[in-house]
Amino acid sequence: MTAFSLDPEQITWCAELRALAAERLKPLAEKGEPGRVNRPLVAALGELGLLARLFDAGALDLCLMRESLAQVCTEAETALALQGLGTHPVAAFGSPAQRARWLPEATAGRAVAAFALSEPGAGSDAAALALDAVPDGRGGWRLHGEKQWISNAPEADFATVFARTTRGAGARGVTAFLVPAGRPGLGGEPLDMLAPHALGTLTFDGVPVGPEDLLGEPDRGFRVAMHTLNLFRPSVGAFAVGMAQAALDAALAHTAARPAFGGRLADLQAVAHRIAEMATRTEAARLLVYAAATAYDEGNSHDTADTAVPRRAAMAKLFATETAQYVVDSAVQLHGARALQRGHLLEHLYREVRAPRIYEGATEVQRTIIAKELYASHRREGAPEGAPYEEEPSPADGRDTTPHAEEPTP
Repeated sequence: MTAFSLDPEQITWCAELRALAAERLKPLAEKGEPGRVNRPLVAALGELGLLARLFDAGALDLCLMRESLAQVCTEAETALALQGLGTHPVAAFGSPAQRARWLPEATAGRAVAAFALSEPGAGSDAAALALDAVPDGRGGWRLHGEKQWISNAPEADFATVFARTTRGAGARGVTAFLVPAGRPGLGGEPLDMLAPHALGTLTFDGVPVGPEDLLGEPDRGFRVAMHTLNLFRPSVGAFAVGMAQAALDAALAHTAARPAFGGRLADLQAVAHRIAEMATRTEAARLLVYAAATAYDEGNSHDTADTAVPRRAAMAKLFATETAQYVVDSAVQLHGARALQRGHLLEHLYREVRAPRIYEGATEVQRTIIAKELYASHRREGAPEGAPYEEEPSPADGRDTTPHAEEPTP
């Protein structure tokens, strides 16, 4: 890892984290059941202080953690990110009682969190979510509907759930609730995904929630969602950079040692140039992720009307995930058939790398966010009358973004 703006302590910490992941976390990950919550792994992340650091550190530290873990153990990286995604709304918007009840348990790895935003009919257009919060006549609501592709579902101990409290109001009619497991009417099933992580559905058959379960204010739930996603989107890019670096390292080692045509694979210009391209794209993605995280840390990250942070996050997430797909695919090509065997590092990365181009905002949505914010900035800076691109709602307020945030490998 190169430095960018990292200080020596950060560089040393990343190296120590990679060593720790290899020694302590990877063995636990290998014992986990595919597609299910690995509670010993989550507990180890808590014991090592990494979950607590999620909420004490800024976006750059989050990116460094995710990148470092991804280079060694994608399962540990995913467990960390899913826990952070589900718990961050409680840390940022929870009441004192909610924080006292759930944060100690979540940061210790004893309680598993879920982030329940996406639905069968509301992925890219997440403002169209339909989980219905019906007033119960006593100051509370009953939740009816389904969530899909949800982190740690249905095994999570609590979930941040986004429901529609005002019909016909788009993003302005969504409310965030903290819903503990075991509420009457709450169910769900695990999903069998390409990368076997803990994802599933949550079903709501009149699940009761009250004012004490609110995260933030009624009808302001998209502020909760976007605040969370603006923090985590650059770190999805960091996860992708970690995978790209692991694939690049494997390709370097293989091509430097593999005999071919009277020499080594690395002696072939086509191979050497491909390695150079992989390394350049990986480094560019890393720097873009660090820049986006720094912008988040230095900016007014609580104000989702400030378009610079969402735009930079979108750029980082877009470029890094597309880069990782290219680098992993290239590494597979350079390895040949051996990389397609079950259990090979690159076979594992090849399955892991596809999802990040979809969740927490698909590639196409990130391009939409970037373009809209660039044109909005152009108008604010005094574009002449009749300039192209009519005013549209900004994705920075959550109306057009794709927070398929349920699986940061996830």
